[in-house]
Amino acid sequence: MRWMLYAGLVLVTIAAIVAVAGAMLPKQHTASRTARVALPPEALYAVLADVSHYPSWRDLKSLERLPDKNGMPAWIEDTNGMKIPMRFERMEPPSLLVGRIDSAELAFGGTWTYRIAAAPGGSDLTITEDGEVYNVIFRFMSRFVFGYHATMDGFLRSLQARVARP
Repeated sequence: MRWMLYAGLVLVTIAAIVAVAGAMLPKQHTASRTARVALPPEALYAVLADVSHYPSWRDLKSLERLPDKNGMPAWIEDTNGMKIPMRFERMEPPSLLVGRIDSAELAFGGTWTYRIAAAPGGSDLTITEDGEVYNVIFRFMSRFVFGYHATMDGFLRSLQARVARP
């Protein structure tokens, strides 16, 4: 019975350390990745802007299109049970897209800026995440466990697989 008390104290101590460490981290962060994609800029832009087809190549459980906001696409991504409202806030074909998490209810928020530049054999795509993590536990986890680049890396892997399909 005593071991349960000790185990409980250890768990509470770990949670307190994680919360304090998370509170000491900045709420905002910036992370960026660049990848060569074997599509010309116009074609790559079309793939990125066509959110209705995201479920066919991204790791999404589902996607619900919403009415456009200010003439820009809006949608809800279901990523294994977490529903994330999204919208584009800038669309400048064929070189720039800016997507935003469209909710103040989540533990995180921010933008992804997609910059597309012509390159030999296709395009260079740079994704820059300007993120905010509000919950101190999730802030610690996103910095030290998942990493700021994990979602971008998965997105780029899925995009490369989509482009490689005949």
